[in-house]
Amino acid sequence: MSNNSLAGMNVQDFLTSVKNAAIQVIMDPMGFYRYMQRGGGYVEPLLFMVIMGLISGILQTLLGVFGLGVSGTLFVVGASIVLVPILVAIFGFVGAAVVFVIWKLLGSQQSFECAYRCVAYSGAISPVTTVLNVIPYIGPIIGIAWMTFLMVVASVEVHDVAPKMAWAVFGILAVLLILGSLSSQMTARKYAKQFDKLEKEMGKIEEMSPEEAGRKMGEFLKGMQEGMGKPGK
Repeated sequence: MSNNSLAGMNVQDFLTSVKNAAIQVIMDPMGFYRYMQRGGGYVEPLLFMVIMGLISGILQTLLGVFGLGVSGTLFVVGASIVLVPILVAIFGFVGAAVVFVIWKLLGSQQSFECAYRCVAYSGAISPVTTVLNVIPYIGPIIGIAWMTFLMVVASVEVHDVAPKMAWAVFGILAVLLILGSLSSQMTARKYAKQFDKLEKEMGKIEEMSPEEAGRKMGEFLKGMQEGMGKPGK
């Protein structure tokens, strides 16, 4: 769908096209990328990404309300509705730049716009992966694996990269991302335990002497150092 056809659409028709594209990316990614338009402007894929980001932000907020996913005050949780689409739009171009370089190195003759469209429409899975991310460790791994599969499909169907080469390159990137995800999640859980402990202790701090309060704070900081892999001296 080009910018001209987009301009002639009403909102309902456009949202229907977004829904259909998202379903096809999820259900038939090979068919979608095989027949995806290589050009037509940035507006349509950008709006697609923003809409997917908005849906993901709403889901993240709802999960936060029920104590799943993002934690914090209602303001922090609700901010996801605004922040997620903005971040998705920004990092969509960053991600497209990265894979564009990779595809060029693998011999692709397609433009940056084509690379951006490949990345933008892969955002169809973001509402699903947002829900999956509430599952510790496993959820993010599934999301990374799914995105890797879509990039391999785009490599083969759009950029004419050999399947084995595409799997080798994006498979290595997936492994690195998974290791990074596991490490960050483990670190976050260690911090969460330390802060929960501090919160409980702070409730009693008014009843402590200055010496006791100082000792408790020292124990907390020591625990933080151990959580970062730096044993206290």
